[in-house]
Amino acid sequence: MVLVLNAKKRLTLSAGMAAGLAALLEGCSSTPTAPVPESGTVPPSPQPSARPQPGGQAMAPAMADPRMPPPAPREFRAAWVSTVANIDWPSRSNLSTAKQQTEALAILDRAKALNLNAIVLQVRPSADAIYPSELEPWSEFLTGQQGRPPAQPWDPLQFWIEQAHARGLELHAWFNPYRARHATAKTPLATSHIGRKQPEVVKSYGRYLWMDPGEAAASQHTLDVVLDVVRRYDIDGVHIDDYFYPYPIDTPNAAGPEGVALDGGVGGARQELEFPDQPSWQRYLLEGGTLDRPHWRRQNVNSLIEAMYMGIRKQKSWVRFGISPFGIGRPDRRPAGIIGFSQYDKLYADAELWLQNGWLDYLAPQLYWPVAQAPQAFDVLLDYWLAQNTRARHVWPGLYTSRIDNSIKSFAPEEIVKQIGVTRSRSGARGHLHFSIAPLMENRKGITDQLKTQAYQTAALTPATPWLGSDAPAAPQASTRRDSNGVALKLSAGTGKPVTHYAIWSRYGSEWRFAVAPASRPVLLLADDAAGGAAQAVVVSAVDRLGNESERIQVYTRS
Repeated sequence: MVLVLNAKKRLTLSAGMAAGLAALLEGCSSTPTAPVPESGTVPPSPQPSARPQPGGQAMAPAMADPRMPPPAPREFRAAWVSTVANIDWPSRSNLSTAKQQTEALAILDRAKALNLNAIVLQVRPSADAIYPSELEPWSEFLTGQQGRPPAQPWDPLQFWIEQAHARGLELHAWFNPYRARHATAKTPLATSHIGRKQPEVVKSYGRYLWMDPGEAAASQHTLDVVLDVVRRYDIDGVHIDDYFYPYPIDTPNAAGPEGVALDGGVGGARQELEFPDQPSWQRYLLEGGTLDRPHWRRQNVNSLIEAMYMGIRKQKSWVRFGISPFGIGRPDRRPAGIIGFSQYDKLYADAELWLQNGWLDYLAPQLYWPVAQAPQAFDVLLDYWLAQNTRARHVWPGLYTSRIDNSIKSFAPEEIVKQIGVTRSRSGARGHLHFSIAPLMENRKGITDQLKTQAYQTAALTPATPWLGSDAPAAPQASTRRDSNGVALKLSAGTGKPVTHYAIWSRYGSEWRFAVAPASRPVLLLADDAAGGAAQAVVVSAVDRLGNESERIQVYTRS
């Protein structure tokens, strides 16, 4: 993840309670400005005239049977939560457990209220952990000193997973694959850190420590760490960022080379310090290796990506694997007019190959530039990545929402809303991620308000991932009764595969309203409201963790 530190620092459903459902359904209707439904049709609008969409497009209302609900909206809506340097959580190191939990719950509540459906939580900032691990030490960004456990024993990752799932949010565990020490770290390496246990595979590069991707032991360690989390935790996804080989630096004390890349620097205009992987490179040559050094470096990264994808599949076939590379592709394939930093040549990340080989379930390229910035235009770059996606994996761009700040390069909130609109206008891109949660928590320049009213007016299911499994779950069972202030609804899963969510359509007059409830909270109240009166019909379906939706059943009709 490209970090610019100075620019980034800064519902739960209750059983039988109308207030809980009011929070769930707030702003939800059949007329969102709108993620595209699974079928590719737009939910019908009750208004007779066309309406503007985010990004400036107007869409005519679709015709549909008013007695039946439209397809469920589908869109991956996520925010990254950075733990490195305390960018997002916790707000500073060594807070009390209660304070850390309070901050985590505030983030999750904001995500739910905003109609996001996923959190990408950084669990391994620098070969350390925010969870109890026998492989790596506790992170100093959590406890104040690397290797020191929390004063009150607890498992932060388990807490995040449980609380996210209770709100119907997915939790993707985000790992930095090679960074071994961040420039902002202040405490010594713990004895259990790879830099102490296997110092020969860790290199000093500027103000960072970096695991050498050419060292098999380093890659195996990262793989072991990731698969350990997959085995032990009920995560929905594994996520890695753009830090493969380090961003090039030109002086031994450099700490922030990412900014040059983000500003469109092409590299090569300055004398770059060579990453100190000479021992592993020479060993490769002595063993008969025939690749040149750049191709060898890319092969080192490719090997880890493939092993990680296959390892995750073997452990838990439903856990999705996502990668968020730097947003500009390899130089020999770029569209005309696109220039900038080469992740292919400088970070040795061949993201095009990973898409081509299907070694991931979603690609989240960091498209951190405005639509109008021609040399790195958001829409042109998005189209580029979609064109590379020959295996029809998910492509969900990363948005630089944290650039809504007070800097000279600040984005207006409207830029992010526009980029969501551009993404929705492409049939192959059905989701996006915000970097990071901080501006959404702070409502910088009104961005949270604009997203709520213009982009996220309704909840949405995440897109299905059929290559990992496409069998639909059984239809749910339901019981209903008319209460004095609404329709009480109790849901339970049918026999067979487990479900994670219920999709709920309720009709008020001619308007269908959509909501998503976590399977762990199956009792709710469809409250009467002043505008629509009482719900006249309710249709529900069950959804599994790969997004497969059951047959829909009508569970209530007002007599």
